[in-house]
Amino acid sequence: MLEKFCTVMDPLLDTVPPEAAVGESSFAGRVADGWSKSKVLGSLLKRSSKLKQHEITSFVELLLAPASKVLNNWFESDVLKATLATDAVIGAMASVHTPGSGYVLLHHVMGETNGSRGVWSYVEGGMGAVSTAIARAASEAGATLATNVEAKQFLVDNESSVGKTISGVVLADGTVIRAKQILSNATPAVTFLKLMPENVLSEDFQNSVKSIDYKSGTTKINIAVDRLPMFRACGRTDNTVGPEHYGTIHIGADCMDEIDIAYREALLGRASSRPLIEMTIPSVLDQTIAPPGKHVINLFIQYTPYDLKTGDWQDQATRDAFAKTCFDLIDEYAPGFTSSIIGYDMLTPPDLERILGLTGGNIFHGAMGLDALFLLRPLKGWSGYRTPVKGLYMCGAGAHPGGGVMGAPGRNAASVVLKDLMRA
Repeated sequence: MLEKFCTVMDPLLDTVPPEAAVGESSFAGRVADGWSKSKVLGSLLKRSSKLKQHEITSFVELLLAPASKVLNNWFESDVLKATLATDAVIGAMASVHTPGSGYVLLHHVMGETNGSRGVWSYVEGGMGAVSTAIARAASEAGATLATNVEAKQFLVDNESSVGKTISGVVLADGTVIRAKQILSNATPAVTFLKLMPENVLSEDFQNSVKSIDYKSGTTKINIAVDRLPMFRACGRTDNTVGPEHYGTIHIGADCMDEIDIAYREALLGRASSRPLIEMTIPSVLDQTIAPPGKHVINLFIQYTPYDLKTGDWQDQATRDAFAKTCFDLIDEYAPGFTSSIIGYDMLTPPDLERILGLTGGNIFHGAMGLDALFLLRPLKGWSGYRTPVKGLYMCGAGAHPGGGVMGAPGRNAASVVLKDLMRA
């Protein structure tokens, strides 16, 4: 069912939302803009018409209903439903009972690797290899890359004949880089509230940016271990790789209500006492990231509120206590796991914000609810990657189609920039 719905939604990922072109005054430009919007909406309608009536109602239900309702309609096993439900709340400060959480489930199924839909893959050399590959391609195309460079503020020409226009960026060391086009991969909050000079954007626009939901309950722990976890349920004790080590390992919730309990604890300002953990062990397939006999384990954990009611994420005792909660939980399923740990690195929501610029620690640059997708992402009236400042574009996960390792926001934004350059 999900794969059939993907045939309707998937093409939208690589489609620029049919937003009215900002500042377009020529007749030819307005006609071209109208034709472009008609093609997008017509294509969506054509794909939707291929669904049968009962499939359309199921599709609407998936988009609007809680993931728990959708999964209860399909499955009986609590463990299976809890396992599938994690894809509906991953990276979100939301419950499986939150209306609209079914779409996030679909969003993750839309991903594919080598033509197989809903399949996740490891990147040889670690996730940084993706950035390295993109950087190599950019360099080969003639781009100049600058790393470890902090942008401080945009330069905006308020006296331009075409309105407020981007003219460059000032770096933290005072260096000025002039540019007629700038694409921002930062969150909308960083782009418009931190990097933008005062009195450039309207108060209404700034208030809209401030209203974007950046709540996050996500913590990431990367662990180095001296042996593989041996799961009690698999009966393996010889420290050899088994099929259970290759996939995503779900720990901590045996039913959907346990996911909801963990979520409600976070709403009260407490890290979940029995957190939801997704474990992956990329080193079983990629021998380049760990020495022989050793392994790298990644834990994606929920729920951890940005602000704790008691304690602080910068307090080492608080961090150590939560890490121990996670490790003790894994010990229930894989005895001896804690004793295998050589070292670990933990990234809480404030860490993700401070180190990576992810506002609120939200990995998607903003919530992925139905009120923040397609024509509403990042803001109503500004879904087409352009911004109120001519020459400044949004190209990150805060723009359509949102988060995920796919590059679609950047590709779509680049196509808009090229179109504008051709018109200039």
